[in-house]
Amino acid sequence: MTQTNEHDVVIVGAGPAGSMAAIILAQKGYDILLLDRYNFPRDKICGDAVPAGTIERLWHYGLKDKVDQAVERGEFYRIDRLLLVSPRGYDIEADLVDGHEGAKSYVAPRMHFDALMQQAAVESGAKFCQAQAKAPIMENGKVVGVKAQVNGSTQEFYSKVLIGADGVTSVIARNLRPKEKQHEDKHRAIAIRAYIDDIEEIPHEVEFYLYKETLPGYAWIFPTGNHTANIGLGMRLDHFRKHNKNLKKMLQEFLDMPTIKKRLLNGGQLHDVATWQLNFGSQANIEYSFDGALLVGDAAGFINPITGGGIYNSTLSAELATQVIEKALQSGDSSQQVLQEYDQMCHEAMWNGMKSSYRFQRAFMNFPWLVDILIRFGKQSDSLTQTFLEKL
Repeated sequence: MTQTNEHDVVIVGAGPAGSMAAIILAQKGYDILLLDRYNFPRDKICGDAVPAGTIERLWHYGLKDKVDQAVERGEFYRIDRLLLVSPRGYDIEADLVDGHEGAKSYVAPRMHFDALMQQAAVESGAKFCQAQAKAPIMENGKVVGVKAQVNGSTQEFYSKVLIGADGVTSVIARNLRPKEKQHEDKHRAIAIRAYIDDIEEIPHEVEFYLYKETLPGYAWIFPTGNHTANIGLGMRLDHFRKHNKNLKKMLQEFLDMPTIKKRLLNGGQLHDVATWQLNFGSQANIEYSFDGALLVGDAAGFINPITGGGIYNSTLSAELATQVIEKALQSGDSSQQVLQEYDQMCHEAMWNGMKSSYRFQRAFMNFPWLVDILIRFGKQSDSLTQTFLEKL
């Protein structure tokens, strides 16, 4: 029986992955419903770095003018260079690589970036509803929609395919993945982010500080304007728990480092301080497809283990998902047997990079002195530098 509120695809989560999928599918003429618990614009805890490859993916789907306008308004801040600093203070600078079509990389606060994408999804033809997903709707072991809270009441939204794009705490992933196939702590991270309004100008350069207390993580300073920045630090979750760390204290200690403190103007006041967790894409045997549903972006767990970057992989996974979903819709078959092609595509596109980054991560945790050697004697062409350049 056809449900009166059935859509071709229901997407839970309107972040970069969910909105990217909505844009692509809506532009192809499919009936798309995009759900998110918040209205936009809204903040999202993140380092805010958006690489050139992501920008060019947006261009490909007609968003170039929107990106250019965001840059003109000062919402996206262009970045040209990257600085890596080792525990002993050795450093290496490298030029960020422009996209194949000339796109630049940016620090784009998610307040602005996500709103741009969500608006583009609606303008492409997707319907948007502010709703908090509660659980997928199952019939005979297959996902056929999602239950969600809308204005205080529970509603059911039916789909031919459901996309879980609801982030690291994904309700969809938690319900569909067996408990033994959830992410382990060694494949997860925890981070703290703040914005700072009074800092010496950082001319178009993102800074990574790989020092002992955070390894195999790092602290960062990503400029959002001439005297403003996104600042924070992150580390592996098992390491954090083992050593009983306090992220707010660690962030303050980072700011109190002489090389950082001297750059703070008027004491360096922080605001919008918040913590969050991340799921790496380095854990083997994790499922992304199910009967009637797929996971994309952070809900799937496509964060790079060494850089913590996830926006590029989020939009990439969304693009791959739409290719498989279109086949499923055309054939009328959205079984896991059909949708699991998506798992294979994600593996081919991302797995080698995830494994390489995870090896770096383990090496840095076990041999912190290795970071000093790699950065002291490193060059822009070396593998560590290239990992940060390519997996921003």
